[in-house]
Amino acid sequence: MSPDRRGQDTRPARRHARGPQPADGQAPQRDRYFDTLRALALIRVVAYHTFGWAWAGMVFPSMGVMFALAGTLMAKSLERPAVPVVRSRLRRILPPFWFWGVFVVLAMLVHGWIPGWDIVYWVVPLGDPPGEAWAEQAWEILWYLRTYLWFVLLSPLLLRLFRLAPAPVLALSLAPVLVLAFVRAGPDGRVGTALWDLATYLCCWMLGFAHRDGLLRRMRPALVAVASLAALGVGGWHAFAHRAEAGTYDLDENPLAQAFWSAGFVLPLMWAKTYFGIDFAGLTRHRRANRIVTVFNARAVTVYLWHEIALILAVPLIDRFWDVPAFETYLPLDSQWFLFGVGWLLIGAFVLLCGWVEDVAARKKPRLLP
Repeated sequence: MSPDRRGQDTRPARRHARGPQPADGQAPQRDRYFDTLRALALIRVVAYHTFGWAWAGMVFPSMGVMFALAGTLMAKSLERPAVPVVRSRLRRILPPFWFWGVFVVLAMLVHGWIPGWDIVYWVVPLGDPPGEAWAEQAWEILWYLRTYLWFVLLSPLLLRLFRLAPAPVLALSLAPVLVLAFVRAGPDGRVGTALWDLATYLCCWMLGFAHRDGLLRRMRPALVAVASLAALGVGGWHAFAHRAEAGTYDLDENPLAQAFWSAGFVLPLMWAKTYFGIDFAGLTRHRRANRIVTVFNARAVTVYLWHEIALILAVPLIDRFWDVPAFETYLPLDSQWFLFGVGWLLIGAFVLLCGWVEDVAARKKPRLLP
């Protein structure tokens, strides 16, 4: 991919807005600000799937943050030829998915599931993979993987389009979700679902481009504040105004509200990073915190894929604790917080047992922990 095509030299801005390196460790230094955001996003995802807090998405819209971080990394990578970059992204994400999918598919087959031709989506998840309803808690999270893969495939074109007119394209990146919401909802089935998710998080992905190319750094604080508050206002209003229809103000049940709220939340996060040069370099002085952030980023795919299975397994495990009088007396076995803690212990076990697949996918020496 050629450099910026706007007729001006943006190299200083790119140096200033330099994003973190990919999780495969191709570079010796990482941006701990972005790494910390990714770790917080994963923790919030697990917390949401444990407690079901409707307000969690408003406090920290994890998926919008993760798509923005992925967008800025993709823009950096596309300074190299597009084909090997896309191939590298697919190589790093698909083997962990295949490894995880073997266990899920086998479990469904053992329980009598008879797949059709659409089992191909368990090989290349460009559409929602099929599955049995009883296992939905395990595989419903694959919408993120599917959306990420589509963004990766579309990024060479999206980045070229963005660099033709950065500010207008960024502003118009919220238009697709408005069209789907008010003009035409799109087709049903896998295609329609994919379109909705792409439209919902397109602006966050583009904000990643804007960060990398220095557009955000050139924005004045007042403009950032107005744009962010406006987007948050629209998203929050739509979530609460349609609460009766969805039965909740949970952003996950309202794509338009999710799109605007996530964009309004991500914008100042990305702008502050490039405008103030925040890097959280001081985190390295705190050994334990730095270690946790490192593990989360090196095993992000593993944590995301296996966390629901960990929460599923935690329930029967805790049920067995009730058979031990001491546990029943002294442990809060009926507390969701206890479930949360046991879930993380099982996630840790999956990281140790399965995380090495991410190393293999990144063509690194397999390790129990990075």
